[in-house]
Amino acid sequence: MMDLKNKRVLVVGLGKSGLSAAMFLRAQGARVTVSDSRSAVALAKEIPALLEAGIMVESGGHGLLTFRRQDLIVVSPGVPLDTPEVKQVVAFGLTVIGELELASRYLLGEVVAITGSNGKTTTTTLVGKILSDAGVPTQVGGNIGLPVIDLVAKSTPETVNVLEVSSFQLETIEEFHPWIAVILNITPDHLDRHGSFEKYVAAKERIFERQGPGDALVLNGDDRVTQMSAARAKSEVFWFSGTKAVRRGAFVRDGVIVWVEKEGGVTEPIMPVSEVHLKGAHNIENVLAAVCAARLAKVSAESIRASVATFRAVEHRLELVRKLNGVEFYNDSKATNVDATMKAVASFSKGIHLILGGKDKDSDYGTMAELLKERVKAVYTIGSAAEKIERQLHGVVKMVAAGTMQTAVTEAAKAAAVGDVVLLSPACSSFDQFENYEHRGRVFRQLVDELI
Repeated sequence: MMDLKNKRVLVVGLGKSGLSAAMFLRAQGARVTVSDSRSAVALAKEIPALLEAGIMVESGGHGLLTFRRQDLIVVSPGVPLDTPEVKQVVAFGLTVIGELELASRYLLGEVVAITGSNGKTTTTTLVGKILSDAGVPTQVGGNIGLPVIDLVAKSTPETVNVLEVSSFQLETIEEFHPWIAVILNITPDHLDRHGSFEKYVAAKERIFERQGPGDALVLNGDDRVTQMSAARAKSEVFWFSGTKAVRRGAFVRDGVIVWVEKEGGVTEPIMPVSEVHLKGAHNIENVLAAVCAARLAKVSAESIRASVATFRAVEHRLELVRKLNGVEFYNDSKATNVDATMKAVASFSKGIHLILGGKDKDSDYGTMAELLKERVKAVYTIGSAAEKIERQLHGVVKMVAAGTMQTAVTEAAKAAAVGDVVLLSPACSSFDQFENYEHRGRVFRQLVDELI
């Protein structure tokens, strides 16, 4: 734990985790200032509570003097480390950490941390359910929506904290040390933030940098990048694979998910794949990863089977909204990169009306060409990335420049035939037209409901 009493601490960025961090720091006796680039008008909901708690607020930009006059700086995940003020104070030797690192200094119990370009939320939610159903004192938080700092108050030495962690959060860790770390996959994403794929991979791999021989690292045996991560691990490595047997970990054999704890050990059946109620091969991978984490946490095969069999898709992740006039409408708003969208499209054989677009993250949409040609009837583009998507996929599939979600849903519903699928799987972030991917997904659901 850190002694924060009377320390001058600056929280940069007033998102959900920044607000929680500021309140926590104040409760620890720190002299807290928050700084956000948004205007006082945009922060009207947050400012009164902060001032009432005795927290100073700087809005409308970051003052360099504000940054220099601190003992500690806590940056929110949405704040890039190459922000000029942050770069300068790092050069001055000031300590800069994130909310995840701050929380980890106070969080009691073990940590199961899950990262990856895709599947984090589904796997984190599933692991939390499996452990909780088995009677393990469990908390779930992190990038999934509940800041890790909010878990501190209820944590005990017996608690298992299941955390979804992003590359943005992992950039600012120092002592964060998960007992079980899971990397589901690593494909190009957030290149606009990290600058290169190599830097993105390095950020993801920080999840296991503090691990040692008593810890476990779970990796995807079917993912080329995560395969290479094993060479840099000091912890025990376990694998999961949907296509082949692994030496240690979980895989599928003759339609059954199995677990083997050590090389040459007994192969233990967990459950038939047919009992998994999640759509797509990528979700079988997520279940396999969850099985690894759960067995490493000593949950029985019987208990895992019961939990997985009753698990349904998480909100905004290949979520069936409704079937209308023989057409199925799926909300996959959480697909914020190309790889996620390709996995969603691969979950259906044909007849897809795909809604694509939003804010571009320096993505290459052309990599989807063959898959879209094979399974998609038409693409409906929305948002600021529309022109780039239309250019990169020109001639591949029928393109409809919808512009807005409302037009896309209306046009797709009009064009879809019985047996077709209307799929929102945007391959982009949501911040051009929506507050976040949840808001985007809710708007899609509402528009689908209004079709009735």
